[in-house]
Amino acid sequence: MMFRLIPHLIVALAVLSPASPSSASESGKRIEIAGPVTADVIRVIDGDTILVAARPWPQQTMEVYVRLRGIDAPELKSACAATRDAGRQARAALAHLTSDQGEIQLTHISGDKYFGRVVADISFSDGRNPAQEMLSAGYVSPYDGGRKSKACSSW
Repeated sequence: MMFRLIPHLIVALAVLSPASPSSASESGKRIEIAGPVTADVIRVIDGDTILVAARPWPQQTMEVYVRLRGIDAPELKSACAATRDAGRQARAALAHLTSDQGEIQLTHISGDKYFGRVVADISFSDGRNPAQEMLSAGYVSPYDGGRKSKACSSW
């Protein structure tokens, strides 16, 4: 059975996942699930976000948008043509990396600043990290969660 419960994934994972939260603030605002949580890539949204079918506990699957931790891809809807083109290239590169990967692992899962998705480290079954591969290939920039430049750049 497939559920579309994106806003509640972190709470569900925290309560039902065999992995325990690795950190939480006193107020409970920031919860991080150590993982791993097994998932299959459904589709690539852009150069730093994918939609997955996650399996946080037996016989349950939920779709969730996952931002790859530590990277920032050029925006597909930028006012700058060069940025949009770089965004399309980044999306295509991530789609190529994730095609035919089978199961992936999500770790260090936490809420994102945008409602409806989580941030996670992702690894393939062979141990490769797609975020690091995207960085190494020059499709994305390092990102620590701060403000992003809105200037038109050549990426």
